[in-house]
Amino acid sequence: MKKFAIIGGGIGGLTLAIAMQRKGMNVKVYESAPRFKPLGAGIALAANAMKAFVEIGIVEEIVRAGKKIKGMFIKDVSGKIITFTDAEQLTKQFGVINNFTIHRADLHEVLSCLLQPATIEFGKMCVDVNQNAGGVTIHFSNGNTAEADYLIACDGIHSPIRKKLLPGSLPRYAGYTCWRAIVDNVPEGFNSDETTESWGSGRRFGVVPLSNNRVYWFATLNAKASDPKMRDATTKDLLEYFGDFHFPVPDLLERTNQEQLIWSDIIDIKPIKQFAFGRIVLMGDAAHATTPNMGQGACMAIEDAATLANGLIKYSPEEAFKKFEVHRIKRTTNIVRQSWSIGKIAQLENPILSSLRNGAFRKMPKRVIDKQAESLYNVSFSY
Repeated sequence: MKKFAIIGGGIGGLTLAIAMQRKGMNVKVYESAPRFKPLGAGIALAANAMKAFVEIGIVEEIVRAGKKIKGMFIKDVSGKIITFTDAEQLTKQFGVINNFTIHRADLHEVLSCLLQPATIEFGKMCVDVNQNAGGVTIHFSNGNTAEADYLIACDGIHSPIRKKLLPGSLPRYAGYTCWRAIVDNVPEGFNSDETTESWGSGRRFGVVPLSNNRVYWFATLNAKASDPKMRDATTKDLLEYFGDFHFPVPDLLERTNQEQLIWSDIIDIKPIKQFAFGRIVLMGDAAHATTPNMGQGACMAIEDAATLANGLIKYSPEEAFKKFEVHRIKRTTNIVRQSWSIGKIAQLENPILSSLRNGAFRKMPKRVIDKQAESLYNVSFSY
């Protein structure tokens, strides 16, 4: 039986391993971390990701660990609605849960438990790979190596495998930075059935309810790349940046402990034109990392997993890799570009332009929004 190595035990890598094992394939996952830690922020999964979990056969296990959302709002600083999306209506339309939230650590836990024993090897940071006619050799940072017949790189935006295969494909800074945290003491009057993203001038604040009375929030601000002032910002600083936003923004910040803050600049990869390289294929963020403006980063990786696993049953591995590239590259490229553009619009700093932006979005016809949803959620996992 052919041996497949998956580099990276993130959401995409674990989902792919589950999908492949359920189709009888021999899979080993190499993860750089010494173990999975119950850390991280929240995540919202749209209908396309949930359809992929249905395709793989694990949606019920995922749903039990998270929360269904009824509505999604974009608001202005004062709380006035800019746009509204009825998640329940879309759930009926597409036949699958449209907006679902879950703590990343909870999702990791569910996915890990669905794997066969001893699938994951921890503490294995891949630093180099070599392929020849007989297979692939994986080199780890501790000096050890491993052999496989084929390799799927799921090692994220900073993938050393992608950097070796495509040296020019480096992360690019989007122009804004981000803080995230999870709060487990929600303020009185908080609506746990809706997600919100509130747009100011050069700043945004998102609120995402999770299961067990927890809330994930994120905040973005235009800034220089790798700005020490942003990196060292305290919750008090964030109250100065976002304290004028509507309820529950100030309340959530006041309930956030400093040690809960997660900070990072927002980056992506300019779309690349090749995923498949003989016995190696790139997947997820290693292939098409996107800014989070459409909430599609993890969704695209989950789509990849369902699609690639299906292809590996139908074709020889190298043929499946190449056809996967052809099938996925247009869709993922469009998502990366759309998300980048939305970020530029959402982070407009000029108050007059941001006010005009809000007005334009309020007047957007429903048929335009519906068409966008259909293009996003109507996804095929066969090729």
